[in-house]
This record gives sequence, structure tokens and C-alpha cells, in this order.
Amino acid sequence: MAHQTVQFLPPEERTDATNKRVKNKTLLSIPENEFCALRPHLELLELDSHQILHEAHDVLHYAYFPNNGLISLVVVLADGKTVEAGIVGKEGVVGLPALAGLSRSPLREVVQISGDGLRMSVSTLREMLAAAPQLRNHLERFSVLLGLQMAQTAGCNRLHDVEQRLARWLLMAQDRVSTPTLPITHDFLATMLGTDRPSVSLAAGELQKAKVIEYNRGSVKIVNRPELERISCECYGVIQRYTGEL
Repeated sequence: MAHQTVQFLPPEERTDATNKRVKNKTLLSIPENEFCALRPHLELLELDSHQILHEAHDVLHYAYFPNNGLISLVVVLADGKTVEAGIVGKEGVVGLPALAGLSRSPLREVVQISGDGLRMSVSTLREMLAAAPQLRNHLERFSVLLGLQMAQTAGCNRLHDVEQRLARWLLMAQDRVSTPTLPITHDFLATMLGTDRPSVSLAAGELQKAKVIEYNRGSVKIVNRPELERISCECYGVIQRYTGEL
């Protein structure tokens, strides 16, 4: 009796259980057998702008693998003030503390730019990691790199001016959503950068005056990326250098 040959799709043609193309780079980086084991447990969902996926200090239920869009990891203080500690796009996953055995996280996970992604219960993912060494290795590396990004961002928020921080953030966001136009408001940017709206508006105005960005109500378009990189502080280059190793 002839044996049937199993045809494996190349990673870039992988689809989820609804046959929608998978674009998350973590899920595209793992071997076919590991992806096939995960696939039935991955639930497709829309990621709406300003949607909170996990509230600070609540129990972690899901890990999220963005296909597109942008998720912010936000520190929330007792008085309600917030500041962004890191961002994750299609290169990674959020919900990592649960994979290290923590039931809660002090970070709010909020959708900064809308898109879609795949989620999986952290309990199921933890169980499956034992039989998925490549995925486990990738998540461990991404966790370290995300920690480095957060550490550099903390220094940036403390030591660099708003215009430099805004330039750094716009560059990091564009790297993850792969489009020159970012649907974002000054109010939300101010919250993420831990400053006030007038400071962000002033910084954005200077970048627009220099013909580096074009700002319309609710969106920012990068029109001169090389100049934006020049204006940005060193933190963008440091973060990008290590993220590139993933």
C-alpha cells in the first residue's frame, strides 16, 4: 500500500483555523510540527484601538500573538497616571509573565493601533511548551529582548526630551506596523510617553515644521524617516540593534 506524502506549507503560507493568513513572526518562525500542534488552540480576534487585553494586576488568562497592529505595555500607578514601558507588534507575543509561572502582571496590555491577532489560553500554551522546544526558545529570547527594550525605554523616558522620545516612538511603531501612517492621537501619545498633551503637540509641531512628519487629526504620517532617525535619541538604535537579532 502506497504511503501518502504529507505536504507542508512554507511558513509564509501558514493559516489559522479560519484559514486566515498568519503574519505573526513568532508563529512563522517555529517548525511545522509545533505550529500544527498550536493551530487548533489559536483563536482569531480583532484588536480594536484602545482595547485593554489585560488590566494591571489582574489574572493573566491569554497570550496574544498579533498579526498586525500595535500593543502597548503600560505601567499604571495608584493615582491613575500611566507611562508606556514597551511595545509589541507582529514580531512577538504578550502575556509572557504567565509563561514564566506568574499568575498576574503589573502591566496593562492595551491596543495602541488596531489590527488582528491570535490568542491562546496561557494554561494550554504552558502545557504545550514542553513538546515545542523551538517555540519555547523563541519565547525565551523574545522575553529577554523585551526586557532590554523596557529598560532602555525607562532610561529614555527619564533622560531625553519629548521630541527625541516622540521620534523614537514613531520609528519603533512604524517598524512594527510597516506603514508610514500611524493612526494615533496626541492625547494617547502623551499618556504613553508619560507627559502632557501640550508637550506632545509642541514636539509634533516641531517635527512637522521640519517636514519630518505630517500630522492630521488622529494620525501621524512619517515623510522623512532618515531625518526622524537623526532627530531621535540613541535609544532607538540600541533597541533596534538587539531586536534585529531575533
